[in-house]
Amino acid sequence: MCGICCVVSLSVQHAIGGFFKDELLCQLRRRGPNSSQHLIKTGSDLSYQCLFSGHILHLRGLVTPQPLTDIDNNVFLWNGEVFNGIHIGTAENDTQVMFHHLSSCSSESDILSLFSSVQGPWSFIYYQASRHYLWFGRDYFGRRSLLWQFNNELNRALCLSSVSALSESDNQWQEVPASGIYKIDLKACAIAESLVLTLYPWIYHSRENAIEETFLGGLDQISKDLPAYVSLTMSESKLSVITPVVPLNRTIPETSVDSHCPNITNSTVTVEDLDGFLAEEHKKRLVHQLIDVLSEAVKRRVLYLVRDTDQLTGEIPSMPTKKAHVAILFSGGIDSMLIATLADQHIPSDEPIDLLNVAFMIKEQTKQNKQKKQHELHSCQECFKKLDTTLVDKFSCFNVPDRITGRAGLEELETINPSRTWNFVEINVTLEELKRMRQQHISHLVYPLDTVLDDSIGCAVWFASRGEGFITTQGDVKPYTSSAKVVLTGIGADEQLAGYSRHRVCFKKYGLEGLNKELGMELARISSRNLGRDDRIIGDHGKEARFPFLDEDVVSFLNSLPVLEKADLTLPRGIGEKLLLRLAAKELGLTASTILPKRAMQFGSRIAKMENSNEKASDKCSRLQSVSVD
Repeated sequence: MCGICCVVSLSVQHAIGGFFKDELLCQLRRRGPNSSQHLIKTGSDLSYQCLFSGHILHLRGLVTPQPLTDIDNNVFLWNGEVFNGIHIGTAENDTQVMFHHLSSCSSESDILSLFSSVQGPWSFIYYQASRHYLWFGRDYFGRRSLLWQFNNELNRALCLSSVSALSESDNQWQEVPASGIYKIDLKACAIAESLVLTLYPWIYHSRENAIEETFLGGLDQISKDLPAYVSLTMSESKLSVITPVVPLNRTIPETSVDSHCPNITNSTVTVEDLDGFLAEEHKKRLVHQLIDVLSEAVKRRVLYLVRDTDQLTGEIPSMPTKKAHVAILFSGGIDSMLIATLADQHIPSDEPIDLLNVAFMIKEQTKQNKQKKQHELHSCQECFKKLDTTLVDKFSCFNVPDRITGRAGLEELETINPSRTWNFVEINVTLEELKRMRQQHISHLVYPLDTVLDDSIGCAVWFASRGEGFITTQGDVKPYTSSAKVVLTGIGADEQLAGYSRHRVCFKKYGLEGLNKELGMELARISSRNLGRDDRIIGDHGKEARFPFLDEDVVSFLNSLPVLEKADLTLPRGIGEKLLLRLAAKELGLTASTILPKRAMQFGSRIAKMENSNEKASDKCSRLQSVSVD
């Protein structure tokens, strides 16, 4: 994971370094603490200049400072991971391998074919010197952040960056749409004194006849958000990038939708109810297919990183100094529990795993609200009869729902593998610290997103991924800071397996056809709604977010299934949503966590309505907008 940035000016009259602000440099360095350097390139005819800035978080192979250059004066900035599709040797660095392939490309088609082959999260910037082209873009899901800012006053300048710097000007930052790969002909733009972006869109290769027609709406949407002096056009060659996943299966059964288990009611959901589904041979086969493909996705994400034995000495440290290399955003819910269970199968047995559990201080409440909250917490405990009651019955100011289910989930994991060191990191956040860190760090990372929901999730993920809290070892509570550079998150599960409450609402109103339509939109908008923000938030700690549920093979498998194979919303909460995932968890030995209803992070951690109980999630957040600009 890296912080990358490129500033382009269609003029050489002013030093381009002046466009690169210290504040932006500081934010980039937080993402890439292991190496930082800059490079300036000027067009051979002095018509344009580019500044490239690379900041490296070392995770694979040898430390490879960026930007990379070659004998042909090409320049490459890479913020990504190649998990599949292109061979990366055990000791190789994927940045170097990607640049080697790019330097060998002799045509636009070759470049697009290369990025069509990559499986994994990425954003990149590539200067092709011989043709004066600047290429850039994000992966199909937009798992890595890339922003752009246009400035017509500064000689038609363009800035591309992993993160933004707060600006007093009208030149606002926007997320680069994850709609394909973009190209700028710098020489032609300098001559014409205008910025023209050429887009090579993502398409599914078997639908080529319908491609141009189906993407026109997307092209119009991108163009609408661009300044008047910037134009966007489709490639005249009709070339494109091939989508890495198959389309969503929208098959709907001809018969009416009835529950497969009519005996299940809202009051009788039990872990044993899952056994009835697993008794079906067809369903059990699908469950094992999901386990296999998700296990491989987790394996790639926990093994592709530098460990202690890979350092210069080659020595394995003694047990007391063993540290965690992988952390999991952990609520004890079905998504994080399944990731933890699979990670346990692939991470070296003597290596700790950090379970990051965040809680925000519960305010003093009225008697009525207090009774309501205690009833909700009691419902969490009902799933875990064997949980140490001294932990859950003590309603401390941080005893939020996710803390209770997290502790219970820890006990499940310890039962599955008692020899593993599971570091359950209790991260407690006061209102004062929340306000201070939002002001100092979080607000500019959430930006350009600006809703109450963005603020809540952004703050919760920032504190959780920072990993500063307490762990309890043999009854002793001690401060602990996670050393893990890789943070696994469960995002993508709800979007694909009908996990959100809005999916039930949609199903009740519009049936399976409406649900299919809603699920089809989820991954299409996940780049702009979630992933860019989460990458900026987690990357601010010099850590890398990895998303097993958004592995290309996992998404293709789930997309290939009809919706009724993945979820059954005629069943009650806690079993119907994400049914296939719950069955996989049960098959892997998990118990009470398999029937926990979905609870959003902002509610489980209690950050939602912490500061304003009257606001809605979709409202613009005044707390983000009120941050002053130095």
